[in-house]
Order: sequence, then C-alpha cells, then structure tokens
Amino acid sequence: MRIAQIAPLFEAVPPKLYGGTERVVHWITEALVQQGHDVTLFASGDSITSAKLVPVWPQALRLSPIADWVATYALLIETVAERAHEFDVLHFHIDYWPNSVFSRLGVPFVTTLHGRLDLHEFGVVYSKFPKVPIVSISDNQRKPVPHLGWAGTVHHGMPADLLRPEPTEPPSYFAFLGRISPEKRVDRAIEIAGACNTELRVAAKIDRADDEYFARDIKHLFELPHVNYIGEINDAQKIGFLSNAKALLVPIDWEEPFGLVMIEAMACGTPVIAFRRGSVPEVIENGVTGFIVDDMAGAIEAAKKIDTIDRAGVRKRFEERFTNLRMADDYMAIYKNLIAANKK
Repeated sequence: MRIAQIAPLFEAVPPKLYGGTERVVHWITEALVQQGHDVTLFASGDSITSAKLVPVWPQALRLSPIADWVATYALLIETVAERAHEFDVLHFHIDYWPNSVFSRLGVPFVTTLHGRLDLHEFGVVYSKFPKVPIVSISDNQRKPVPHLGWAGTVHHGMPADLLRPEPTEPPSYFAFLGRISPEKRVDRAIEIAGACNTELRVAAKIDRADDEYFARDIKHLFELPHVNYIGEINDAQKIGFLSNAKALLVPIDWEEPFGLVMIEAMACGTPVIAFRRGSVPEVIENGVTGFIVDDMAGAIEAAKKIDTIDRAGVRKRFEERFTNLRMADDYMAIYKNLIAANKK
C-alpha cells in the first residue's frame, strides 16, 4: 500500500528529546516500512526515517524558531495536496489542518488526534467536519466530542526492543518522566516519594510556557533532600532510568489522552502508579502492570506495596499490548476501511 504520513513540524521525526506525537509518527512509519508498505513521510528536514522523506521545512521549528510558524503549515498542506493522488491513503497527525482541503480532493485520509479535545474551540472546529474520519488514541479522549466521525481508537505502540529491562542495581527510587507542568503534578510525585522515605528522580523538560509555574510552585520542592532533578533525557538514557526505578509515578491531574511514559516504563518492566484520569484505566491493568489510584492516600499505599508487582509480567503485557507492529496492524485495518468506503 502507498501510504503518506504527515507529521507536525515542531520536532524532528523522531524527536531529539521530548516530543510525543513525532515519536509515535516515527514508530508507525517504521512499522509500516517493516511490513513492506511504500511509505512517504512529510516532516522537517532533520528527520531520520526508513521511509521516503519529503522535507517540508529544513529544521524542526523547536530548534529553529521562526516568526510565523503558521506559514510552514500552509506550506505543508500545499506540499501534500500537490502529491495527494500518488497515495492510497493519507495519514495526518496535525489536528484540523487538513480537513478543508482534503475533504475536497477525493483521496482517502484520516487524522490521528494526539492531544486534548476538551477545549471549546476544538469542538467548534471539528463540528464543522462531522464526517471527516479521525482516530482517537484512547476511548476516553473522545468524550468531549463523541459525535464526530470516529474511525477507531488505536492505542500507541513502540518498537519492542527500543526500551528493555536492563537493571544494574536493585530498584531503589521512584521515577517521574516527561514535563514539568500543572497537569502532570510533579509536586504529588514528590509528596508520594517523601511519604515513603524514598528518593524521587525527575527526568523532565520545562517548557517556556511553564517557567512561571515552575518558579512559583515547584522550584523550592526540588531543594528537598529526597528529590533529584536530572533534566530532559533521551531514549538511550531512559533504559537505565526506568529499569532501576521501583515504579514510575504518573500522578496526573488532567484527562491524559494516552501517556507514552506509561508504556515506556512497562517496556522496561517497571510498574506504574497512576491516578485514575484520562487513558490510565485503558493502559494500566490494576495489580498487573501497576496500580490505579484515586487519591494521595491510595498512591502512597500503592507505592509501599509496589514490590508485589511481577516486573517480568509487566514486560510481558507490554509485548502483548503496546508494540508498534500491533499499532501498525490497527491502522492498516482503518486504512483498508477508508479505501473501500471511498470506492463506493
């Protein structure tokens, strides 16, 4: 099958460090190539891929900021539109941007929505295109806009061998991975670890948008003796960081659409303690791959009994549920349905 993957331009594919959507686009693309499909990736020029790369902008926008990023997306849409009829299906990862143009071209297309959908303006925009096929990354993600043209839910998956259990010492600390932001609640993670008299290692980026929040609410907590702030880390560093952790703490305070960090931990055989928000009940199996909790008391209790989770079992469930080959199979089923419907 001739498949186009259209990525955001803010990060390279795969991203150098943080960048969930671009990371998933990379994993989908590589799995489809591995399965023998003819795949073209529209992305920034510093992307690395086994597919055919169409470099829409020379460098990821995060690394080379420009005054008007919207101009690059206008260029992206036109570049794909000029070549649309070369493909059997177009798979977008850029929210509502393709809807107007590609609804008129007659080429099957679908968009995976990677972010939150509970913002008023998103619902207004998407409601203008009720029949445009879209994919959710969790069933929970759909709740704010259940009436749209959902083509399916595809949980994320990652290469089976990208992260593996490679412990070099007995698990001795709790881990927090991702971003420092109000909805991720690193302050809760600090409190949980402190209540267990256990070190918390924080591997996370701080976006400019969250600088004020960090300075006001979090910076002083990083001075506590049990907190070790490492900073942003790459995939190679995640192996040791997660494999040697007692658990990954995901004390979120928002409707997380998916949460890649959870399956990254599972790939390393590391159980997850997560609050019951967003996709968590779809990703974590309570008592098998970690614990799902409803409050701080429950989180502290779960942290104290985390050694009851079988780490080999955590890795096994990752292999069964969250590889990128499974993800590619799920998307192929959606592509085939779209192509068949387009021929009617």
